[in-house]
Amino acid sequence: STMRKRKTTDSPHSSTDLSEGKGNLRLKQEVGLISGVSLIAGTMIGSGIFMSPEWVLHHMGSPASSLLIWAACGVLAMFGALSYAELGTIIKESGGEYIYILRIFGSFPAFLFAYTSVILVRPAGLAAVCLSFAEYAVAPFYPGCSSPQVVVKCTAAACIMLLTIINCLNVRLATSIMNIFTAAKLLALLVIVVGGLVLLAKGQTQSFQNAFQGTTTGIGAVGVAFYQGLWSYDGWNNLNYVTEELKKPEVTLPRAVMIAIPLVTCLYLLVNVSYLAAMTPSELLSSGAVAVTWGNKVLGNWAWLISLSVALSTFGSSNGTFFSGGRVCYIAAREGHMPDILSMAHVRCLTPSPALLFTSAVSLIMIISGSFTSIVNFFSFIAWLFYGMTLSGLLYLKIKKPELPRSYKVPIIIPIIVLVAAVYLVLAPIIDQPQIEILYIVLFILSGVILYFPLVHFKCHPRFLQKVTLHLQLFLEVAPTTRDAN
Repeated sequence: STMRKRKTTDSPHSSTDLSEGKGNLRLKQEVGLISGVSLIAGTMIGSGIFMSPEWVLHHMGSPASSLLIWAACGVLAMFGALSYAELGTIIKESGGEYIYILRIFGSFPAFLFAYTSVILVRPAGLAAVCLSFAEYAVAPFYPGCSSPQVVVKCTAAACIMLLTIINCLNVRLATSIMNIFTAAKLLALLVIVVGGLVLLAKGQTQSFQNAFQGTTTGIGAVGVAFYQGLWSYDGWNNLNYVTEELKKPEVTLPRAVMIAIPLVTCLYLLVNVSYLAAMTPSELLSSGAVAVTWGNKVLGNWAWLISLSVALSTFGSSNGTFFSGGRVCYIAAREGHMPDILSMAHVRCLTPSPALLFTSAVSLIMIISGSFTSIVNFFSFIAWLFYGMTLSGLLYLKIKKPELPRSYKVPIIIPIIVLVAAVYLVLAPIIDQPQIEILYIVLFILSGVILYFPLVHFKCHPRFLQKVTLHLQLFLEVAPTTRDAN
């Protein structure tokens, strides 16, 4: 099959590394089931659940319809993750959407994904989470007024630099931090859930009377509400970026998905109910930071615990985003779609440090120029464009290549549902309220064509690049890696 052939011919680096006797330098398989669940849940529970509820309610217009959006987002994330789990057991390589698009559709669309993801999507996602971390981390130092933007942006930049050091040093250190922070944020959400249940038991149910009153029905408004809700669930596909680093990926991948996503969905619904028990819809809409307002109302003198919890939560989430985001850059370089230096790993730490350094550099640029809400909407538009393409690839494999070995199969209706949702999420905002920024994003994706043909297709590489690569190799102490042959 052409898919099998590509696996052996598409990447010149991996075969030459072995034949020239450079030794089998590769990333370690250090991500087990607990770390896998932490990577999914820990990345999903970031800033979204503490910042998006007011936006979902704003676009939907009523408490009950906003809760329906949160539940639908959870179901959609679950269906998407189960579809990706099957892809992960057919194509057992790291890289997520990038490697699936490459193996199914070929080099050109995969390059466009890698180019967009490495330069725009992943760094933008990381920048948005680090900005929200900074907002909550510095808020206690500026009581009663908004924090200066310079302080917020400097704190976000410091967060990215710290994450870079952690992830470049050791995979086990990065996963341990992920596990600890996931436990901390689950505890914080449980405090909000229990507080909400106590309020409901005391009879504070005014937000749930005539709960559908004022519901919006415009397709664009529903689409944007989905964007804000799905931002809180983003990370459901994170384990597919590190498939080669999983212990027993064919078992760990589906199992981690089935544990993490239902857990997060239930927590999100209960947390939203808790917010609505403590605040009226109008109070929730006027709150700059929903979780902090909830803390002030319910916890009194202990409200600072919420700010601390959100800061911990967003830091843990940005660690997960960074951990998986650097892998896309690394895998794309290994396949010849990015400069060679980005496909190398540190000779002692066995981490893809050049790719991680590059991701952090682009994220720092995003922090200087971006704001949270704008980043979220455009991040979601691009993400669902490529999710749709990946899911259509899975449907192609299910129909045309049913003989390919796979240890896990998802019913065909599930990827179809997610594909329809992806098409809706991409088209609804364009049809209902076309924005010039979406045109800029499409033009940015298409600008990859200008780079693809000279640099990838015809391999016209300037000679000085080889010297730069050699010097960087010596400076960063990195060497080429081989693909994990599983």
